[in-house]
Amino acid sequence: MAKDERPAYEQVKGWIRQHIARGEWKPGDAVPSEAALSERFAISRMTANRALRELATEGLVTRVQGSGTRVAELHRISSQLVIRDIHEEVAARGHVHSTRVVKAAQEKAGAALADSLGVRKGAPVFHTVLVHLENGVPIQYEDRYVNPQAAPGYLQTDFTQVSPTSHLLQHAPLTEASYTIEATLPTPEEARALDIGNGDPCLVMMRRTVSGAHVASVARQLYPGSRYSFSGQFQA
Repeated sequence: MAKDERPAYEQVKGWIRQHIARGEWKPGDAVPSEAALSERFAISRMTANRALRELATEGLVTRVQGSGTRVAELHRISSQLVIRDIHEEVAARGHVHSTRVVKAAQEKAGAALADSLGVRKGAPVFHTVLVHLENGVPIQYEDRYVNPQAAPGYLQTDFTQVSPTSHLLQHAPLTEASYTIEATLPTPEEARALDIGNGDPCLVMMRRTVSGAHVASVARQLYPGSRYSFSGQFQA
């Protein structure tokens, strides 16, 4: 397994998220106290406090003086998706992004894929599978199909230097996007690529983007639940 080089408070947050994602801790259940976390992870109370405080800010737990920290009630909301380049996202955290290319090839579209991309069955499509890493630790498994009509030079890209999102935003400007985010378990291939266990919970984003008259791409982006979180803002 790759060594976890994240700060201690991020490791604590990931451990708590993992228990919640697996359903082991349900809304209203108590979360270990600062003292318990300090002992378990051999960290200071201040570090444990930061982990719990940030999880509360993210809405995953609630903290009430005198009654401790509990798993928050989950609420389903609508939001606007901001398309972010993962390279820029990692760099914004002061970390180093790198990419491992698993596949970059032209294939023929099957019926379901053809329907998603808005092309005929058997039409040529571009297929890339990449693993994105942060400071050498895998954080995303990206399986993407691209419509050649929207981005004909896609496969000529050096994906170790330019991310698919960056290429598409430049050559197939986004006009519409739809997405879903769900909890899931990795396939054996995904688990190996991400260096996690087959039973480790993950978050998966299914995304479809449109550029002008063409569907540009459909992508499945898988994130280890202990290493990544989605965040955003909304107004009530």
